[in-house]
Amino acid sequence: MNPTWDKGSHPDMPAIGGADWLRVGVRGSALALLVFGGLVILLLTRLIERPFYRVHRPVTPHITQFVCRNAFRILGIKFSVTGVPMTARGAVVANHSSWLDIFALNAAKRVYFVSKAEVAAWPAIGWLARATGTVFIERNPARARMQTEAFQNRLLAGHKLLFFPEGTSTDGQQVLPFKTTLFQAFFAPQLRDEIQVQPVAVIYHAPAGMDPRFYGWWGSMEFAAHLLAILAPARQGAVEVVYCTPLKVADFENRKALAAACETAVRTAHGTALPKA
Repeated sequence: MNPTWDKGSHPDMPAIGGADWLRVGVRGSALALLVFGGLVILLLTRLIERPFYRVHRPVTPHITQFVCRNAFRILGIKFSVTGVPMTARGAVVANHSSWLDIFALNAAKRVYFVSKAEVAAWPAIGWLARATGTVFIERNPARARMQTEAFQNRLLAGHKLLFFPEGTSTDGQQVLPFKTTLFQAFFAPQLRDEIQVQPVAVIYHAPAGMDPRFYGWWGSMEFAAHLLAILAPARQGAVEVVYCTPLKVADFENRKALAAACETAVRTAHGTALPKA
């Protein structure tokens, strides 16, 4: 497993008072209805979609996008996109700060996440991940070839596969060095001349007066407590998704060079968008 980033203390979340609990109840109920109602519709649609289109998903990703865009409306978090998502075949790489990244990146573009296999067994989150076409990766050498083939087939089918090269989430105030392992798959003979990789930066702006790390979720932070804190504020902050220029895999000598270029692009966009201390 990748080591979990857990540097420094966690932010002190504001206490939740009477009116705050009302917002938590209203927003939480609406969000649950949206997410799990959308999941039911997606699964029913997939029953029809799968026999006709197999690995292709011409309809269900639009359901995922609808859910994720409206999740931010329910939460009251402003959502914006800078740059242009690529239309060419290929993958997307982004920095990782929070469970909210899943909503932000799905809301901006039709993508399919690459995740560690353990996530498939998580209650609720695992169901959502499987239903939305997540590619699960096992750290098992015996299955490496099979997983690489699945990875390649999805890319050649036009799926935008997205993964977090940092390997862990942070407090949202920095970008960690990118791990290069998954970049190797892009240099397979079937893929190298066919695909591009688009670096993406996800930037969170905390509500006024709150810790800049407010939306970050990392280390030993409990999901339930963080969710309650996100649901409570009367005035929310914002999340910005910045699409950088896509990079052609064929232009790079190896995975390390490609990973370094992606990291530089994400780090630059992230640093430019964050308010200066």
